[in-house]
Amino acid sequence: MFRQALIAGGGIGGLAAALAASRAGWDVRLFERASAFSEVGAGVQLGPNVVKVLHGWGLADALQAVAAFPERLQVRSAVSGQLLGELPLGDTMAQRYGAPYLTIHRADLHGVLLHAVQQQADVKLHLSRPLQSFTQTAQAVTVQADDGPGIEGDALIGADGVWSTVRQELLGDGLPRRTGHLAYRALVRQSDLPEALRSRQVTAWLGPRMHVVQYPVRGGEWLNVVAIVQGEVAAEADLWDHSANAADLAAATSGCCAALREVLEAVEGWRLWVLHDRAPMQGAHQHAVGRVALLGDAAHPMRPYLAQGAGMAIEDAAELGRALAQALDPALDVPTMLQRYALNRWQRNARVQARALRNGQVFHADGVVRWGRDLAMKVLGEKLLDMPWLYAGGGS
Repeated sequence: MFRQALIAGGGIGGLAAALAASRAGWDVRLFERASAFSEVGAGVQLGPNVVKVLHGWGLADALQAVAAFPERLQVRSAVSGQLLGELPLGDTMAQRYGAPYLTIHRADLHGVLLHAVQQQADVKLHLSRPLQSFTQTAQAVTVQADDGPGIEGDALIGADGVWSTVRQELLGDGLPRRTGHLAYRALVRQSDLPEALRSRQVTAWLGPRMHVVQYPVRGGEWLNVVAIVQGEVAAEADLWDHSANAADLAAATSGCCAALREVLEAVEGWRLWVLHDRAPMQGAHQHAVGRVALLGDAAHPMRPYLAQGAGMAIEDAAELGRALAQALDPALDVPTMLQRYALNRWQRNARVQARALRNGQVFHADGVVRWGRDLAMKVLGEKLLDMPWLYAGGGS
């Protein structure tokens, strides 16, 4: 049975959705506003829950060629430099959950997905064609992507990010909210760093009203560094990517230990992101209505304190693929299957959103709360850092 999926957005979520829909037996037309496929940003952490999905799509070798596979996650005090807790990754994580924990440049992950999508003969990619509007009936959904005639399909997937046009048309629930947190991101070639600053592991430095995460990408040749501090910038800076003032970051991290300041001072070319999110999902209605479904940041933008933003988009795509495969049965209509997708995803996504919110409060704690956090981390360490409910993947 012929079915056509229309996808808005050509980022990680959109490409994952296109690949999953194609693998499910659907024809796919993807609309991207940019004139070329690219991905800004820096690194991404992918837990075994996500890597398992990507391996299932046949991407293990492609990931092996571009990712890094850190052996451990360490949590340290940004103030004293003291080790607070540690979680083994590497073989331990792979044996425990059936897939490794990896770190990867966003552009490399995007490239792996794009290459896989380009191998699918039933996927058509349209650049410089942002989705402008859509209408839906019981029988079809029609999108307007330019001044030409509308394009009809059986389902529309809004994977157009935190500022999603599809979401605004579908739910009309306003713009995402500023978090009051700023992300400074940078990449530095490890060979350009002093030996003592090079790293093959994930390190999270926790401090009052800030934290820093560093980890290898691109086979370990580059170090990704992200510093997140509490603060605000001018309203016009809402768009994602800006060059950053290193002096502002230095001021925000002036109370940090010498070891962390050395890392930050060794980095040049910081970029600044103003972080936005939405409250945790409240129900399946925020994931799908009729023949239109939302995926990734369009549905559940979240704070980066659980390292699962890209991961939840990829998990969404896998569940979407299962729903679309069932929708090829003439006895099962598309809206019902998209509702099943929504019901199977919204609670897990809400849980991850809520946990990311809570982690931000814990990471940036001060005073008595920070003292209690550090003590708990020293005593419980691995038990606090390992999350079977998340890393085992799947349901909510």
